[in-house]
Amino acid sequence: MDQKLQAFRETVVAASAAKQPLRIRGNGTKDWYGQALEGDVLDTTAYSGIVAYDPTELVITARAGSTLREIGRVLSEKNQMLAFEPPRFDGLATLGGIVAAGLSGPRRQAVGAVRDFVLGAVLMDGKGDVLNFGGQVMKNVAGYDVSRLLAGSMGTLGLILEVSVKVLPRPVAQHTLQFSLSEAEALRQLNVWGGQPLPISASCWHRGELMVRLSGARAAVDAAIARMGGQTLAYADAYWDALREQTHDFFAETAQGLWRLSLPSVAAAITLPGEQLIEWGGAQRWLKTGADAATIRAAAVQAGGHATLFRGGDKSVGVFHPLQPAVARIHRHLKNTFDPAGIFNRGRMYPDF
Repeated sequence: MDQKLQAFRETVVAASAAKQPLRIRGNGTKDWYGQALEGDVLDTTAYSGIVAYDPTELVITARAGSTLREIGRVLSEKNQMLAFEPPRFDGLATLGGIVAAGLSGPRRQAVGAVRDFVLGAVLMDGKGDVLNFGGQVMKNVAGYDVSRLLAGSMGTLGLILEVSVKVLPRPVAQHTLQFSLSEAEALRQLNVWGGQPLPISASCWHRGELMVRLSGARAAVDAAIARMGGQTLAYADAYWDALREQTHDFFAETAQGLWRLSLPSVAAAITLPGEQLIEWGGAQRWLKTGADAATIRAAAVQAGGHATLFRGGDKSVGVFHPLQPAVARIHRHLKNTFDPAGIFNRGRMYPDF
């Protein structure tokens, strides 16, 4: 691996000197995400493998090119999992790519997002230097928790080399309940349940049907079933896998634009044209629509959140929600600190970034 690191370093140093962009890429499972791709490919797939795994400490460290198939196989042997349920995309998604994209699955509402599980990271910056962050070696720059800042950074801060993440045991019992409710009724009920000690690990509303997954100890799951009512969903595992992998029918056609609205769970139903699918107890609202970006983003802001053009549509409107000036300055400062020549995934997050 030392030879691979040296090759990375030589590529990065040469690109920085020439100010030529590099496109960090694993297996390309998320090439569609973000703004237009730019630069020569810096392939991470050969830099793979489990560096350390301690099941008793619930921590795994792996190189960025390691696939979720590989990591999942190792964790399953100890009946453990990546609790934030990242999409695996046929198992080819890489750990570095999942962290960089910041993608979490259905269980995010119960356990937290990718960034909440990142404990440490090793990064190569725009000078070719290898930096260690998190609880392992060096204090984070200017007080920022850099290892967690990498989650959702779209590879714009540097080349992620290794990541240490917290893992959790698989739940002893799981059961999915189905309810026929309108959107407003589903949101209201989800928020009522959210304030109660129920083992809800995922939820999804679509076309008048609300699915709620319960996970945990058998006694807790059985008690919740008796308390909540509803009907048992027979094909529960396939249903949640389809949501996680975005192979659910809702995601099949996104040419007009698939938007991801991140809102407070208590926000009222969003009245925008198009079809919606609601996850995370009401906090993530997918919208397929031909409505213009300004209208969608204004509605999201009014509801207390923001909107991302996740897939399809016109990317010239900007994929990610525009930053407030103060936040934009922080982003620019971080970018200049780690990548002063601006070579890493240029324009992938914002056109001028």
